[in-house]
Amino acid sequence: MLGFLGTVTGMVRAFFDMANAGTNVDVTLLSSGIYEALVTTVGGLVVGIITLFAYNYLVSQVDNVVNKMEARTMEFMDLLNEPAN
Repeated sequence: MLGFLGTVTGMVRAFFDMANAGTNVDVTLLSSGIYEALVTTVGGLVVGIITLFAYNYLVSQVDNVVNKMEARTMEFMDLLNEPAN
């Protein structure tokens, strides 16, 4: 979300500078706003990709623990249901 916010603010800044320049629009006026937008987009994507991998790893770890708990619970329930000799 921060990357998206930076993208929007960078584009707003670029168009604001262009509007204030009137008929003397120069590429350097737009380039700073577009640069800001692209840098924040890259930052947001990098953070998002890293956290996506971390999230998937943590979810797999939780699934492993849940599977082990289910298996041990079933073993315990089988032990309780065995007939007494």
